[in-house]
Amino acid sequence: MTVNPTDIITNTIVESNRPLPVGRAGGGSVSVSVAALVSGGVDSAVSVHLLKEQGIDPHLFYIKIGPDEKTEWNCTSEEDVEICQWLARKYGLKFDVIDLHKDYWEKVVGYTMDKARQGLTPNPDVMCNKLIKFGCFEEVAGKEFDFTATGHYATTTTMDGKVWLSTSPDPVKDQTDFLCQISSLQVNKLMFPIGHLWKHQVREIAEQAHLLNAERKDSQGICFLGNIDFRDYIKAHLGENPGDVREIETGHKIGEHKGLWFYTIGQRKGLGFGGGPWFVVKKNLKRNILFVSHGYDPEKVYKDHLTMNDFHFITENPFEDEAFKQDVQMTAGNPSMRVTFKIRHTPEYLGGVLSLKEDGRWFLQADRKIHGVAPGQFCVVYDKDHHLCFGSGEIN
Repeated sequence: MTVNPTDIITNTIVESNRPLPVGRAGGGSVSVSVAALVSGGVDSAVSVHLLKEQGIDPHLFYIKIGPDEKTEWNCTSEEDVEICQWLARKYGLKFDVIDLHKDYWEKVVGYTMDKARQGLTPNPDVMCNKLIKFGCFEEVAGKEFDFTATGHYATTTTMDGKVWLSTSPDPVKDQTDFLCQISSLQVNKLMFPIGHLWKHQVREIAEQAHLLNAERKDSQGICFLGNIDFRDYIKAHLGENPGDVREIETGHKIGEHKGLWFYTIGQRKGLGFGGGPWFVVKKNLKRNILFVSHGYDPEKVYKDHLTMNDFHFITENPFEDEAFKQDVQMTAGNPSMRVTFKIRHTPEYLGGVLSLKEDGRWFLQADRKIHGVAPGQFCVVYDKDHHLCFGSGEIN
């Protein structure tokens, strides 16, 4: 059978208009080629298990990257590969390691350091998904397959023949915010076999399938750092650039910082300034001054709106899509739409109104004040029911 990418419907491969939900047994063999990205973790392993139950024999790929320009391997990555090799043997599947270390260093680490140097808050995990896992990998190996499957907690939804990135039922594990910069071509080709499951269900399936990593801890933090502290990593590449720390209300100097790139707006922990608590509220790059505000919940840490110079729509601009025509209103002469959004990886979705200004900027008015809006962060926007992920924009 020939499978069209637009036939993916919330983790479903459609054959003769009869859905075969990934993760359910039965249906016989499915003639579709799938590249499965595996990491050594339980999520990607269960994804492979569910594909096998579906009658699909994926080709397993492990993407090799490293924490610096020369170091490509560490103890953790070697263990990851051993688990992936075991998984391939268990299910009789092909397995290859794809070396994207140089690409990762040039594209993702380069982006991270450039943003940090500008005093912005980067999100390397978002760019890794866009540029490496679903970008460089596609060019090197993925192009030979009908689909690419991953262990992300996300789903896809088809509306009027268009495939939209959509959320997982597990709000804690949902990873659509890390996929907010992928393209329409990428989302059309992706499969998320565990996307419809909760984390505890994934663990249960892993135990029932006797997977070697059923109880392995989830990885934490930025994908390429492993156990390396992000501040130490920034320091190794950008060094230090000391400057004044001043209280924004009074202008009084309360200490000295080691470099603006070590701090993010809204940060409280790890500042090391006496007489606290202190919150980071502003950076002045020209004068190299870090401004802070005193208190446990200072007003200056909050904003009720944000702006984005540009916005990346994954599938289509909903303001121009017939399916959302009834949701578009005119506010102060500008087209607007009620949406939900996130500015960091949390289970909660915030409500607000997104509008396009005459100068081309995107303006998001929040229903309530937002803590720690940091320039450089991605604002990830969803429909009003936080089901479909429209895309994201970098906060000014």
